[in-house]
Amino acid sequence: MKAVLFDLDGTLLPMDQEVFVSRYLKEIGAKGAQLGYGAKELVQIVLRGFEVMVANDGTMTNEERFWELFMDTYGGERERHMAAFEEFYNNEFARVAEGTNPTPLSNEAIQVLKKKGYILVLATNPVFPRVATVERMRWAGLDPKDFDLVTTYENSRFAKPHLDYYREILTTIDARPEECLMVGNDIQEDAVAAQIGMNVFLVTDDLINLTGEDYSRWPQGDRQAMLRFFEELPTRR
Repeated sequence: MKAVLFDLDGTLLPMDQEVFVSRYLKEIGAKGAQLGYGAKELVQIVLRGFEVMVANDGTMTNEERFWELFMDTYGGERERHMAAFEEFYNNEFARVAEGTNPTPLSNEAIQVLKKKGYILVLATNPVFPRVATVERMRWAGLDPKDFDLVTTYENSRFAKPHLDYYREILTTIDARPEECLMVGNDIQEDAVAAQIGMNVFLVTDDLINLTGEDYSRWPQGDRQAMLRFFEELPTRR
């Protein structure tokens, strides 16, 4: 094996996804009201933005797809709107961390794999800008410099569960599917990587399985078991 890909939300960053989304929308709505976008209006455009990024066909980055929608709705100067979002992610977004439950096991796992010489990818769904992704990594006690690739809306043209999201990562890190392990907590978004030949490890602490799929065929366990699994992997160098 050559590379390990990690989901972030619910995997390396323990959380209840519904609580996270609720807090996030509450905070961004309040920011929208403060800046004159309108609370409900901004929440709706952000939700619609997630939808268009998930449906992205690869002809533009997720960032371009989101801002195409945003500018069609609000108009004005894109740079001013982008600055407002960056201000939000650098300030009010931190309050959303109250809905997460960080564990030192996450960074321990990363350090074990780093010492063993694996390529490390933070394969979080790239529907957030880098500033928001790095902030969530900070909540999880992770250092972006420990990863060879962090997927964000700036550098991705697809989103989970699109298989081309995973193929895009493989191209970037120059790896074959069978050389990679995808670690995640969502059957539909993370374990889908198995369809193109990736290995999968499921973190069961905050497991998401919306369709009730049988997942017994994949290695799995809580975060402590995940750490033990990595400790047993061979050293690459």
